[in-house]
Amino acid sequence: QVQLVESGGGLVQAGGSLRLSCAASGIIFSSNVMSWFRQAPGKQRELVARISSGGAAHYADSVKGRFTISRDNAKNTVYLQMNSLKPEDTAVYYCNAVNLWTGTIYWGQGTQVTVYS
Repeated sequence: QVQLVESGGGLVQAGGSLRLSCAASGIIFSSNVMSWFRQAPGKQRELVARISSGGAAHYADSVKGRFTISRDNAKNTVYLQMNSLKPEDTAVYYCNAVNLWTGTIYWGQGTQVTVYS
């Protein structure tokens, strides 16, 4: 059974930092492109950052220079370090995995991040 379990969300003041983690099980982690998405109330889910199996990262313009995505293939875990947080970063953050060979998509259950000013 595939599971993506996010953790690390919470309530933080603007300018603060949070680190999200997503632990994967039931998949060959190194064969998956891992991403973080977010969805704010009343808005569509959007890509925040993506990291390839080899570690190449891509970021949404809105988070460039503030967020860093990384992965530890030995621990089957992907991280999102979020610095200089803004109220507009408030959303539910979702972990996403896409298998390179089959295209199968997996989602985590989400973790709430709330940034107050």
